[in-house]
Amino acid sequence: MADIAIKHHFGSFINGSWHQDGSSFESTNPAQPKEVVGTVHETTTDELTEMVKQAQIAQKTWAKLAAPSRGNLLYKAADVLDARATEIAKTMTREMGKTLAEAKGETARGAAILRYYAGEGMREVGDVIPSTDPEALMFTTRTPLGVVGVITPWNFPVAIPIWKMAPALAYGNAVVLKPAQESAVTAAKVIECFEEAGFPKGVVSFAPGTGVDIGKALTEQEGIDAVTFTGSNAVGKKVGQTLLARGAKYQLEMGGKNPVIVSKDADLELAVAATISGALKSTGQKCTATSRVIVEEAVYEHFKEKLLNEIATLTVGDGLEAGTWMGPLANEEQLYKVLDAIEKGISEGADLLIGGKRVAGSDGYFVEPTVFEAVEREMSLAREEIFGPVLALIKAPSFDEALELANDSEYGLSASVFTTNIERMMTFINEMEAGLVRVNAESAGVELQAPFGGMKNSSSHSREQGRAAIEFFTSIKTVFVKGGRR
Repeated sequence: MADIAIKHHFGSFINGSWHQDGSSFESTNPAQPKEVVGTVHETTTDELTEMVKQAQIAQKTWAKLAAPSRGNLLYKAADVLDARATEIAKTMTREMGKTLAEAKGETARGAAILRYYAGEGMREVGDVIPSTDPEALMFTTRTPLGVVGVITPWNFPVAIPIWKMAPALAYGNAVVLKPAQESAVTAAKVIECFEEAGFPKGVVSFAPGTGVDIGKALTEQEGIDAVTFTGSNAVGKKVGQTLLARGAKYQLEMGGKNPVIVSKDADLELAVAATISGALKSTGQKCTATSRVIVEEAVYEHFKEKLLNEIATLTVGDGLEAGTWMGPLANEEQLYKVLDAIEKGISEGADLLIGGKRVAGSDGYFVEPTVFEAVEREMSLAREEIFGPVLALIKAPSFDEALELANDSEYGLSASVFTTNIERMMTFINEMEAGLVRVNAESAGVELQAPFGGMKNSSSHSREQGRAAIEFFTSIKTVFVKGGRR
């Protein structure tokens, strides 16, 4: 029955209604590729243009609504999302392969994000600034940008759309969401939560379709005042160039090649557990996933033995199955991208320690958890983002060299260190070139109330989440007030 409901309610979310005219695409289960999760209407460029026009009209009224009132609707959306959490989590697992436990956690996080930004309606938005004129009042306030395009990937189909949409809406913008096709069914269920919560027509719009057509059209629409994007570096740079050319605002969160440093004084049990969690949960399909593990020579063999022993116990399978630790890759393209990266690593001379193959006996897009060693800094395994369950072990003679290797990357998204030495912790915090640094914790994940974003080629250098989100989704207006009498 769930599939039927999805098909009947699917289409472009225009003026509060689902439209199903025109072409559509099927979203399938990566664990069982012949299983159709839902059928999704593909937005046309004409429909997108109409959505944006309606969003422009709706945004004017939405922005005039008192901020606490906008927050109340976000609270209602959170309640709806909570009520539908199990349904949405199961859809997420079936659609992109994340284990059910992870999908439930992500959905709960989405509700928490909505509640956090609901509270923004009661927080200050400016400052009083002393004026040189004693008879004047000078202060700053914030104004919304207008209509914000939201382009999101398939790996976090609830959390990423919500952590972009929630602040945009809280600060008075209207939004148009273009999700990845691979997770469009899950994204539509999220949009339905906003509809059920009573958001005014046109304030939230849904535009499923290809990146080549709808994603590109969204960035080119003159009525789109800003775009917030999470995805690949290649696409992100094109998005930024298009928005820059027409003077619109953009925010890009892109790739990573995230390192973990294991110091000789580290708690190795903790380091192994966190490395596995950071590298292999969500099948390594996180922008903050651990990809390189740089281990001091003194503890390298001991760490490697513990790591391989633990990985050998992990279960791979359908994410809905109880006890499954790791699910499939999200789609066939991702499967072959990961397998090609593994073959390239072998051909370049790295040593394959475990895994490296497609899981036998299934049509699903399953790859074994994979670990390489003897990885040199110029090899593709040490430099290119793989976005799969592949770890590169790198031996370092000292902590200083480990830190230098960790920084030897075009990316700077997240990084972590395992050490019990305060001096090494502080050196890592001060010198690691990443937007998110963690001590004695996995590289993946940041709390919703904290700023998130990367350095180098991982980001356009703005920050998402937490209070920092206000910087992207609003403009500062400086106000100078003086009495009218002379």
